[in-house]
Amino acid sequence: MTFIDLRSDTVTKPSAEMRKAMAEAEVGDDVYQEDPTVIELEKLSAEIMGHEAALFVCSGTMGNLVSLLTHCTRGDGAILGINSHIYVNEGGGLSALGGLVPLCVNDDEGIPKPQDVLSYCRPKNVHHAPAKLLCLENTHNACGGVAISPEAFSSMVDLAKSKGLSVHLDGARIFNAAIAWEVEPATYARLVDSVQFCLSKGLGAPMGSVICGNKSYIERARHWRKRVGGGLRQAGVVAAAGIVALKGYRDLANDHEKAKILRDRLANGGVKIAEVSKPTNMVYFEVEDALDVALLAERCKQRGVLFNPTPKKIRLVTHRDVSFEDVEKAAKVILEELRK
Repeated sequence: MTFIDLRSDTVTKPSAEMRKAMAEAEVGDDVYQEDPTVIELEKLSAEIMGHEAALFVCSGTMGNLVSLLTHCTRGDGAILGINSHIYVNEGGGLSALGGLVPLCVNDDEGIPKPQDVLSYCRPKNVHHAPAKLLCLENTHNACGGVAISPEAFSSMVDLAKSKGLSVHLDGARIFNAAIAWEVEPATYARLVDSVQFCLSKGLGAPMGSVICGNKSYIERARHWRKRVGGGLRQAGVVAAAGIVALKGYRDLANDHEKAKILRDRLANGGVKIAEVSKPTNMVYFEVEDALDVALLAERCKQRGVLFNPTPKKIRLVTHRDVSFEDVEKAAKVILEELRK
């Protein structure tokens, strides 16, 4: 059976163009900074993000961890959203490996409120972990895949810097945010001190993420990458796919259109869709507490539609390997199974 896989955009397969580029990639030892394809990827990434330099890492989680360890020292506080990927889905790495203190704020709308951030910008006091860093996420996964507006994002960054905070952007899906607001990714990225983005989600590369910042920051981050076991050798084989992905990132607009069709079909069928101010490639819908979501997911799976059976709210994610015809079929299957 061929499945329509809506579990995540991380399930995308590398395209034929990527596979060809990977097979033909020039390689070298990246720890010695001798891999020409990695160097090309990092240069291209820095240009797109409006930064001086970039560093290729194994994953988005590693990218965020290395970024935070580069900004902060043990006992420092990092302000981050209670729903953020860094706080919820990265194994507590900032505390386990960095000794950092998460200072959590409400980010139910995808970005913290100014007063919540200011509540941690306290006078120096031996009783408090000093806030050194603000972490933002755009798009914000757990908040419906919402794309934060350039204006709201810029305002928050300005506030943080006025209080002496550095700012890190978990931009795992920053290209989706840029497309949603019809701006360049650098509109967001050049405002922050560091940004991490993923090549292996909607962009479709088989692995890897990139951290961008100024040259001094990236050199320190390179040391931290080595410390956490992320030193790479002939990494050009996978970096080549990342170059192809970056050159075609505007195709992500198709995923937003697919998600809109899926959202509309389900809503027209009576499903309660989570409202998002600026949606991207994710559709969240609410289910009743009494519904057996595991059974619903299994029945849909038997009919060729995959999604993760999470309680109360189910996430569907469109991506390159899901066609417009697929989302029509998926909506039909989900609606029929919900009515049983």
